[in-house]
Amino acid sequence: MKIKENTEATKDLSIIVTAYGKPELLELCLRSIKKRVDPRLNYEIIVSSSATDEATYDLIREKFAQEVIFLPHQQNKGFGYVANRGIERARGKFLFIINHDIIIKDDAVQRLIDFLKKNPDVGLVGPRLVNFDGSIQNSAFSFYKWRTILYRRTFLRKTSFARRHLRQFLLVDKIKEGRIVDVDWLMGSALMTRAEAVRKVELFDERFFMYFEDVDWSWRFWQAGYRVVYNQEVTVAHYHGKASSNTSVFKAILFNKYTRIHIDSAIKFFRKHFRENNPRLNWKN
Repeated sequence: MKIKENTEATKDLSIIVTAYGKPELLELCLRSIKKRVDPRLNYEIIVSSSATDEATYDLIREKFAQEVIFLPHQQNKGFGYVANRGIERARGKFLFIINHDIIIKDDAVQRLIDFLKKNPDVGLVGPRLVNFDGSIQNSAFSFYKWRTILYRRTFLRKTSFARRHLRQFLLVDKIKEGRIVDVDWLMGSALMTRAEAVRKVELFDERFFMYFEDVDWSWRFWQAGYRVVYNQEVTVAHYHGKASSNTSVFKAILFNKYTRIHIDSAIKFFRKHFRENNPRLNWKN
């Protein structure tokens, strides 16, 4: 999907916050931006909200009306939809797309910008995500294979071959403390890119209602000749509530809608890219 609006980069940075409920977390996110982003940086904040409730309207109206471009949406059309609306509205040379449950730490934003400036072949970079207790979240991965979901969602995850495969999926042996590494894909909770790269790669695929938008986007960045990089020298906090189930895949399909959405998105992803080789292996060719 191409960018619909003909936008010009009149800002250094656009921070696009995707929101869905929990206005108390959105407020913490916005306050962390105002506190941690250098005011000398010419930036804008865009909040693109899905299924916007009255509490979120009140928060923006009463506390951030002069500081935020607010894009409320009545229906819940998924992460890709609200992220795309924010990207279309953005005027920044750099785009920082974050969930509303991200808390900016220290000079994280400026360091990500500096990293992209120094590495023009990098199209997408993600910081290390930590829980509020300081523990590290898994947010960089290798590309899915069909058996990945099977191993993660069934009793097979306890087998030695599944544990070995999932260790590779989570890049356990590659991602060492503090290292900057190329990865297949990054979780979409916090991603920085250039508007120029997005014009080439195009927007999130809105056919993915939830899950796999970030996998697909990373795949297309590699296809377009860009690197996708996990930068552990930069850290942000993430209040991550896991929606999908870790129980049996069969029970989860019956009783957990998020697991059903996850599997449905996986099927769409494999159908879309079934005939393509891993683009990361061929991007220099």
